Formats: sequence, C-alpha cells, structure tokens
Amino acid sequence: MSPRTVDEKMTIKEVVTDLRVPESTFHRWRQLGKGPRSIKLPNGDVRIRRSDYESWLTEREEVA
Repeated sequence: MSPRTVDEKMTIKEVVTDLRVPESTFHRWRQLGKGPRSIKLPNGDVRIRRSDYESWLTEREEVA
C-alpha cells in the first residue's frame, strides 16, 4: 500500500457506505467518542484518514 493510499482522506459518506450504517449512526459514534479519529475542516466538513479508519476497524475485531 502506498503512503498516498494510507493517508487518503475519506468523507463521512465513504465511511458509512463502507460500513453499511446510516450517517446518523456515524454522527452518534462521533458524539460519544466511539468513532474513528477525524479532521474537522474550517468549512465544517469532516474527513477521516484511511489509516485511522483502518486502525479503528482493526481495534474492533473480535477473535472467534
């Protein structure tokens, strides 16, 4: 994986599409501090680094 791909900035729409959850669920996770690290831009938009998103997913894996 190239550094550019790892540091790609994802939109909330891209994240919720990947997770298959409603956008409202993602916003609730953010409010509760349970979502992936995010970047709030000056215009209010939110971006999530792909590397932070992947780490967040890995932290939630359960061993069966």
